[in-house]
Amino acid sequence: MASAAAAVAFVGADELSVELYASFLRSGARVRCFVPEAQADRSASAALAELSGLLRCASPAEAARDSALVIVLTDADGVDELFFGDEGIVKGLCTGASVLIRSTLLPSQLEKLEQKLAGEKKDALLLDGYIFSGLSDELKQQIVVVASGRQDVAERARQFFNGLDKTIYFAEGEFCTSSKIKLVNDLLESIHFIASVEAMYLGVRAGIHPSIIYDIISNAAGSSRIFVELVPKLLSEDPLLIDFLNSSKKNASYVMDMAKAVIFPLPLLGVAYQQLIHGSSEVTGDVSASPLMVWEASFGVNIVDAASQQIYDASKLADQLVMESKSAKRIGFIGLGAMGFGMASHLLRSGFYVVAYDVYKPTMVRFDDLGGSTKGSPEELAKDVEILIIMVANEFQADSVLYGSAGAVPVLSAGTSVILSSTVSPGFVIRLNKRLEAEAMAFAARLNLRTRRLFEILQHARGYSWMFGNRVPHMLDNDYTPYSAVDIFVKDLGIVSSESSNSKIPVHVSTIAHQLFISGSASGWGRYDDAAVVKVYETLTGVKVEGKPPLLSKEDVLHSLPAEWPEDPMDDLVSVASRNSKKILVVLDDDPTGTQTVHDIEVLTEWPVEALVEQFLKLPTCFFILTNSRSMTADKAMLLVQTICRNLEAAAKNVPGVSYTVVLRGDSTLRGHFPEEADAAVSVLGEMDAWIICPFFLQGGRYTINDIHYVADSDRLIPAGETEFAKDAAFGYKSSNLRQWVEEKTRGRVSEKQVSTISINLLRKQGPNAVCQHLCSLEKGSVCIVNAASEKDMAVFASGMIQAELKGKKFLCRTAASFVSARIGIKPKPPICPNDLGLKRALTGGLIVVGSYVPKTTKQVDELRSQCGQSLRVIEVSVEMVSMKSTEDRDQEISRVVELGNAYIQSRKDSLVVTSRQLITGRTPEESLEINYKVSSALVEIVRRIDSKPRYIIAKGGITSSDIATKALEARRAKVMGQALAGVPLWQLGPESRFPGVPYIVFPGNVGDNSALAKVVRNWASPSRISTKQLLLNAEKGGYAIGAFNVYNLEGVEAVVAAAEAENSPAILQIHPSALKQGGVPLVVSCIAAAEQSSVPITVHYDHGTSKSDLLQALEMGFDSVMVDGSHLTLGENILYTKIVSSLAHAKGLLVEAELGRLSGSEDGLTVEEYEARFTDVAQAEGFIDETSIDALAVCIGNVHGKYPPSGPNLKLDLLKDLRALTLKKGVSLVLHGASGLPHELVQECIDLGVRKFNVNTEVRNSYLESLKKSGKDLIQVMSSAKEAMKAVVAEKLHLFGSAGKA
Repeated sequence: MASAAAAVAFVGADELSVELYASFLRSGARVRCFVPEAQADRSASAALAELSGLLRCASPAEAARDSALVIVLTDADGVDELFFGDEGIVKGLCTGASVLIRSTLLPSQLEKLEQKLAGEKKDALLLDGYIFSGLSDELKQQIVVVASGRQDVAERARQFFNGLDKTIYFAEGEFCTSSKIKLVNDLLESIHFIASVEAMYLGVRAGIHPSIIYDIISNAAGSSRIFVELVPKLLSEDPLLIDFLNSSKKNASYVMDMAKAVIFPLPLLGVAYQQLIHGSSEVTGDVSASPLMVWEASFGVNIVDAASQQIYDASKLADQLVMESKSAKRIGFIGLGAMGFGMASHLLRSGFYVVAYDVYKPTMVRFDDLGGSTKGSPEELAKDVEILIIMVANEFQADSVLYGSAGAVPVLSAGTSVILSSTVSPGFVIRLNKRLEAEAMAFAARLNLRTRRLFEILQHARGYSWMFGNRVPHMLDNDYTPYSAVDIFVKDLGIVSSESSNSKIPVHVSTIAHQLFISGSASGWGRYDDAAVVKVYETLTGVKVEGKPPLLSKEDVLHSLPAEWPEDPMDDLVSVASRNSKKILVVLDDDPTGTQTVHDIEVLTEWPVEALVEQFLKLPTCFFILTNSRSMTADKAMLLVQTICRNLEAAAKNVPGVSYTVVLRGDSTLRGHFPEEADAAVSVLGEMDAWIICPFFLQGGRYTINDIHYVADSDRLIPAGETEFAKDAAFGYKSSNLRQWVEEKTRGRVSEKQVSTISINLLRKQGPNAVCQHLCSLEKGSVCIVNAASEKDMAVFASGMIQAELKGKKFLCRTAASFVSARIGIKPKPPICPNDLGLKRALTGGLIVVGSYVPKTTKQVDELRSQCGQSLRVIEVSVEMVSMKSTEDRDQEISRVVELGNAYIQSRKDSLVVTSRQLITGRTPEESLEINYKVSSALVEIVRRIDSKPRYIIAKGGITSSDIATKALEARRAKVMGQALAGVPLWQLGPESRFPGVPYIVFPGNVGDNSALAKVVRNWASPSRISTKQLLLNAEKGGYAIGAFNVYNLEGVEAVVAAAEAENSPAILQIHPSALKQGGVPLVVSCIAAAEQSSVPITVHYDHGTSKSDLLQALEMGFDSVMVDGSHLTLGENILYTKIVSSLAHAKGLLVEAELGRLSGSEDGLTVEEYEARFTDVAQAEGFIDETSIDALAVCIGNVHGKYPPSGPNLKLDLLKDLRALTLKKGVSLVLHGASGLPHELVQECIDLGVRKFNVNTEVRNSYLESLKKSGKDLIQVMSSAKEAMKAVVAEKLHLFGSAGKA
């Protein structure tokens, strides 16, 4: 508020400023004024004389003396003397005074004044001002002050205006911005002035009574505030018309000077300015005469006489028109163009039966889809209609549909009303205004004004018109979807030009506008919306009118901020919290995504008093209550919050000494029931010292800087009000500035100026103590927003807030997720992966459920399908079927999805259940929430009826994840384990839930980049096959060995996998070249499929590759590893052979095993005589490893392929020990072939000496052959018996190798 002790000075006065004088006096401020004689206005002087308490001064210096704020109202003339004369303002300025100047100075002149003032009075602070009377419904009878300059100076000046009655203050942009905004408004006013004059005279010349023209236009699209104000003065020959004209001419001259300075063409203003000069050219003595004399001579019409003709009575005319009318039920509509389609659709929605025709067939299909009816010709359509509306482009088309072949007239019933919607000359103002707004906005862009902000301000000013409000948003959004079209107005303004010629009425502004529309059409924009005429200016001048906020570089913005608070407030935070250990943070979460930043915290999905008592008794630092209130209507959400708060109060009374702070965790993109939920909490808990608003959320890229809340998109920062989240059907909003957002959401109950701010400067330069002081200084019941751009900022604020709470302050917090983790001092931890939870390969697939409709989710779903399409099964749920159709249709759709979901999950396929992406909304927020409920309940029913236990569950979207957890999975409580990805919570559902132990990932709809969902699914999907190298590394770490079993058919494959799963052991499926020749590619595919479907780690290995061509083929077949067997070659040949294949295999990520030395014995038809066998040489092995870069070395230490001699194996364990030392140093795994028949003790010794892979063939193969000798009833029995025989051998070996239980 303006302080009672504040001294405010005015230099200059006019009628509007007198109201501002009075406002300051009423606020208790001491007001002085000096009004130069040359500026003295009789009415203003009289009004000043009546102001009680106003101190009149003899000079500017006297007025300015001791005044903290000086408001200067002046024209360009005499400014130098006013400021720097002997008794000028500068002589009286006190230290640190702010000067707000509202003048007719051009920006360049203002800048020179600022520089000179800084030289004369270094501590003087100058602001540029634009002061006008608000004319919008919202700000009617308010004085609007727009101040521009240094941000800190503008904010300092705000304190003088805050609290003034009937005054609105805007701090807007850099110095001179306010004057530039005034210039744009003056441009609009001047052109509207002349356009209104031309329209009225042309209409009267055409024979229309002036009152009819005024009544129609002032209530139509062609209206403007100037038209409404000017025309009555025009028709009544009001003496003020001369002042109006002279003022407009003067202001237009300043705009023309500015256009010349910035080299910007203003053709419409140029011709309007000439008309203003012409209108003021009649002089009587030394005084300008009424412009009516000039216009009468120019237009040949005495408009005052015309207006004095028989008085036009709109109500009588209306009575005449409707006297014989009756209600019409069946309407024919010809012409479904941009405007026609909208009109016909509106009639359809209003309950009329509408049958339509258009030459463009796709448009008729669209109309059919809306529920309308269409016909193949005007003749078919016209039968039995009561009203026929024709909306076509020109007279030729109208004639064709009425009287041409298959025309409508011959079949029209008697009494049918025909409405021909065409352009006549009085409507030219509408077309003209569209051209006018383009010139104004393009000029604003050249002046470097923020065009969207300019639009918001000028909505309240005199230069506003209906078309300005309707068409400028198209220009700002760069959206030229044709509601009308440039070509239509080329035609329409051509009609105006023709009419003016016939009537001998010059219409200069309309003619220039017509030429500019022709330019737009000639440039290729003819079929664009008529607002696209602005592109003519953009092309000529290079400016861009588009008013979307500049794309701020996130990196640049964050680097521009002060350095973070140097100390780590977390330690202080924890120590302070420990002294108040019974203060519990209770987070009411309006959807489950609020647990995005915490871990090891409990979540309750039910809130009876006894459950809350149990929770309070645990004395946690924090717990969450999942309300899911965002899915409810506001009334239901309020009742729910009140119930929970009452239960909290009751529970706290049962636990001695416990106290709590309530946090209303809401969406970081500002959606949800605010202020309704806060009001509900306060109604139970009592008034708080302050409401804290803090939507910062680092993991989601949400930053609040200078009170503006931003959403990061890649490397850019976008104001939240410009994102898709602000367009939410239930919770949409416009404001990105949080102070304005509070005012918007509270519908003005809490005004922007009442909202307090904790700035980043305070957090980073003054720290927690300053936060505490600020919070303690707030008036009870205040609203305080928190700026933050880092976790450190959040921690500083939380520390200060705790200090304030220790001093007895009570706060209600409406925040995003980051506040919660900061407030309880929780340390972040890395995202959780399946291994962290001990999750092994499962026999079922995962379930991903997507219900969120934000565009980000749709992009993420598209990317998921793109990246995981081959392994993912997609089931789309028809939103129309489950929300808009019959109960039977809904049940059939749900059953279809459940059946597919169960089948896919059992088949180990990850299944995506996703709602169809076409968003269906209701006509009101409440209807939209009802549709959301039906869709969400359908997803709940689907998950509830899926009885196959998934490996994991991902629920995408806040409402979806809440309903699935509580209703479908029947969880009453859960524990937040951490995050699956930054900002994506992972829960462990309670034992009472349907699928206890299954990871439940709560994926918010608004978090992550486009690939985030795909990344989580890949991380949590049934893991891809582990590599053979990783298997051997795990064995090395665990001190055990991996069994590699040769397989020849499907029974062998199934036997190895079944044994491995039964023993929870890793294993390797091996295929020998001879087996591959028999089994071919199907054998390899069977092995790979079995490995992928196994619940334990299984890899597929190509054994004994003695042929380069066979190995090269094997590299393309999908094996995980290969053995390059050059043991039959000389050492040099072996090295070369192995090196070549090793290089190719490594390029594909395959492990390479090789053999040095040579085993005797027989395997799969290959026999090596004993005299050919040779042991592995350690020295040769070192060189071999270095040359070939192999990963595993199969050694010969007396082991053999096949059966060992009766005397048993004779292994050189000393040699094995030396080879172990070498391979350990080289990072190479030791492999021993010929494990069949080795005694258990010897196997264990080999493992102890570092063998990590044993090849087993003979014993498994023999068990298969033995089983075949037993009689069986049929082939199935034979296969089953063989499989069980092999499985037993494999299982025994897994135990022997020590890998059982190690999967």
